[in-house]
Amino acid sequence: MVNEVRAWLYDILNAIMEIESFFIDRPKVFANYEADIRTKRAVERNIEIIGEAMNRILKQDTTIQISNSRKFVDVRNRIIHGYDSVSDDIIWGIVIRHIPILKTEIENLLEE
Repeated sequence: MVNEVRAWLYDILNAIMEIESFFIDRPKVFANYEADIRTKRAVERNIEIIGEAMNRILKQDTTIQISNSRKFVDVRNRIIHGYDSVSDDIIWGIVIRHIPILKTEIENLLEE
């Protein structure tokens, strides 16, 4: 694996760990997330980082298989370019359903 790709995988993993850190001292409940603008913006920013790193990886190495990789890039683009149409429900779904899977996949890739 190329060093650049490895660095981007670490960027993704760091963004995931930062998202997880927002929920260490409070329950992972949608209503709490929805009511906390700072957490929402911080989560969105980390999803932007994930999407950008994912986009770079996809351009550099087409053999790397990551679930929903293109969707992470699409969500990144939506947050940046369509910021006024970002749905809390969609972002929360990513945090709950997709981030745990992505974390496992990234950790496995970094172990190779």
